[in-house]
Amino acid sequence: MFIALILLIQCSYETSNYRSLLGVNSLPNEEPIPFKSELVPKGKLIHRGIVTPELDAYYFTLSSRDFSHFDIYFIERVESKWSEPQKASFNSDYNDHGMSFSPDGNTIYFSSTRPVENTNVEQTWHLWKTEKQNGTWIKPSYVDIPNLRQKLTSHPSITKDGTLYYHSSNLDYSEMDIYYSKQVDGKFQPAQKVALLDSANLGRTTPYVSADGSFLIYASVNKSLNLMISYKDNNDKWTQAEALNKKINTNGQGNPYVTPNNKYLFFATEKDNNWVVKWARVEPREFL
Repeated sequence: MFIALILLIQCSYETSNYRSLLGVNSLPNEEPIPFKSELVPKGKLIHRGIVTPELDAYYFTLSSRDFSHFDIYFIERVESKWSEPQKASFNSDYNDHGMSFSPDGNTIYFSSTRPVENTNVEQTWHLWKTEKQNGTWIKPSYVDIPNLRQKLTSHPSITKDGTLYYHSSNLDYSEMDIYYSKQVDGKFQPAQKVALLDSANLGRTTPYVSADGSFLIYASVNKSLNLMISYKDNNDKWTQAEALNKKINTNGQGNPYVTPNNKYLFFATEKDNNWVVKWARVEPREFL
């Protein structure tokens, strides 16, 4: 009885805390609801939304309706109030998208079409990162994946042990799949394809890996995009991937992200020829 009461108090505090810190009127249950849709200007599309581990900033990607240009924006909480949207300091005049935080929140990994100084690198989407120093995001640096310099690479997500996941494809977006790279002495090793089992026949995209590396959520590409989840088993292998429940998989979903407490799933979905970021309350073993 006492333990149940403590858990109830903790749950109530956490719910109230998330609602107040994120500045929302209500939190979702299993039924997904839009997250801060007022941030999307008329004539723009939103593709991704993530929050800092401290829940004091929200970063999101907006594009033109013809997908010709992508920018990263953010809002931040200052003295209990949220700021107006502005472009992130590390955003460029090129295309920037597919960002995620390191588990400690001190690094943002993202994808960009900005030029790479190395002339052996194809001009396309590649991985970049920026680190926070004295409260400011420093100049981004290119994340070199040696065997993907001539490939399109995007949407990085990283674990606590420094293993980086992302999707990569040919320059024409064909043969898109999910890869990972481990770090050795601070350098990312050549990409290896993640061994996933599912029904995808046109590729896989936009991965999110949990901080502890225990589960992976991504979009499988068939006639539309469906969010899938796979877990690491006791032999360090990925289990047969399964589709998330039908409340989440409705009409083309991508860009999954899970909040630091592993209780809320963010994702982008299509609605009336628009994209909207929605969120739903989930537990890691209750996505199905």
